[in-house]
Amino acid sequence: MSVTVVGSIAFDAVTTPLGSRERMLGGSAVHFSLAASFFDAVHVVGPVGDDFGAAEYAVLRARGVNTEDIEHVPGGRTFFWRGEYGWDLNERETLDTQLNVFADFEPKLSEASRAADVLFLANIQPDLQRQVRAQCAAARFVALDSMDLWIETARDSLIETIAQVDCLLLNDSELRQLTREPSFVRAARTVLDWGPRVIIAKQGEYGAAMFTAEGFFALPAFPLHTVVDPTGAGDSFAGGFMGYVAANPDNELDHEVLRRAMAYGTALASFNVEEFGVERVARLTNQEITARVAELQRITRFIEKPIALRE
Repeated sequence: MSVTVVGSIAFDAVTTPLGSRERMLGGSAVHFSLAASFFDAVHVVGPVGDDFGAAEYAVLRARGVNTEDIEHVPGGRTFFWRGEYGWDLNERETLDTQLNVFADFEPKLSEASRAADVLFLANIQPDLQRQVRAQCAAARFVALDSMDLWIETARDSLIETIAQVDCLLLNDSELRQLTREPSFVRAARTVLDWGPRVIIAKQGEYGAAMFTAEGFFALPAFPLHTVVDPTGAGDSFAGGFMGYVAANPDNELDHEVLRRAMAYGTALASFNVEEFGVERVARLTNQEITARVAELQRITRFIEKPIALRE
């Protein structure tokens, strides 16, 4: 079994209250790939320019990520994003976006990428997501991420694409925007009627919530003393979640398995934000992940002890 991700590969420049980086490896496909690589083989698909070199490839290959479908555009420059966070790390300001080679990206998947068991359509134009989905017709579990830009400019295309996937991951505010519902619970139930069987509402520092036909499940974000850089946390969550799904046979993908996948996604996202970019996840160990999932289970479990309530 394997996982394919199609999305952005980027260089980021980030400033937060705890420091800054002028040039670091980033992009949705990169953050996802590193997180998912702890569970299964990963194929990453995305474009880069001449400025993407051996050091960047080494970060991915050190985790066993298959980079054969990274498209090198001769003479081009890699997608670049610059942003700044204030003390409220849920809010960020985009200072510069240079699409560069990403502007004309047309995903080209090898036979190995098309044959992946699990597919993640990271945040790209909905028409492109649908084209990739058609190329991976045999994938048993497909998830999609998106953003407010596509909700505003390509809503009909996005809804058409959502109907063709198993799982939708959006911020809770984006879910409300997409469905035009004031409650993200009502919004999630609405999207379930469109076709997906799993809806995940990402809630930043408050965690994530999952909706399926079998019920509702939510986890808080892992409590950290220090959050350095939240860039890529959502994609790291998706990588942990989808990686865990890939590691489980299809006949076992019930609500309980998906709940555990949520825990692993939460753990991977928590490591991602501890340092800038991919610095922390790139040197993460299996033992650290297992220990954090166990701690997350401990702090979110309670034993019911009924008492007589006062009339």
